[in-house]
Amino acid sequence: MKRMMTILAASLALTAFTGPVFAAEQGEAGNTLSKQEQQKMVNIAHRGASGHAPENTMEAFQKGFEMKSDYIEIDVQMTKDGELVVIHDTTVNRTTDGTGKVGDLTLEEIRQLDAGSWFSEAYAGEGVPTFEEVLDAFRGKVGILIELKAPELYPGIEEKIADALIERNMSMPNNDKIIIQSFNHKSMKKSKELLPNLSHGVLTGGSWADVTEEQLAHFATYADYFNPTMNIVTDELVSDVHEAGMDIYPYTSRSQEQALRLFDLNVDGIITDYPEHVYHHPVKNS
Repeated sequence: MKRMMTILAASLALTAFTGPVFAAEQGEAGNTLSKQEQQKMVNIAHRGASGHAPENTMEAFQKGFEMKSDYIEIDVQMTKDGELVVIHDTTVNRTTDGTGKVGDLTLEEIRQLDAGSWFSEAYAGEGVPTFEEVLDAFRGKVGILIELKAPELYPGIEEKIADALIERNMSMPNNDKIIIQSFNHKSMKKSKELLPNLSHGVLTGGSWADVTEEQLAHFATYADYFNPTMNIVTDELVSDVHEAGMDIYPYTSRSQEQALRLFDLNVDGIITDYPEHVYHHPVKNS
């Protein structure tokens, strides 16, 4: 046992020495990343700082804000009674102590669920927030990347999102702190019509590895961002996206090595569970 503890202590010491502060300064080719380069990269906390707190909860969003993320990314769906809630899966099974489809439950029923214990008992009792609660808590403090999750399941969700933003004067021109994205590209066209002053993005999976310049040009007629899985990102793709007049925010980086690869590919932003992999603030990320 004593030997095991000694080995563990040595391992922790080595990790502390070669952890994010050190690693974030070295690109894949060994070239140094300056603090300015780290700060220039747009840092998006995926479902909040979900490597440190239960995803899509107020605790995760607060952590992302405290870690100096540029944006928190949130997933929005709609309850049976037409209320907007922030949760990733189309069922509550994985991230709460309940069961059932989000769209089959009322807001009151979802309010009763524990969305924190699955991650850690330290977060027991953490609830599923509403879209409006997240807007009211974080507008003006940090950017919000809003993903419409499976909007095809929730007719009218684009209008409800738009109404909530317009009501709070968050749909004004040049508001670069709000971005709306989805895998459902028809939904993004509709959302852009409702909120023409806000930036929109198209999310893409692995099947878009061979996206053509013509397809990118079409996306650019209503989208400002092309946000693919990081697995298909290449120098050529980044160049083509930029040529089409869009920025590229790949998802989802979960290791320092993955983040460094994206730095080397000159993407514009990184969607990550660990904001410290993109910018390790000397105080906030300690």
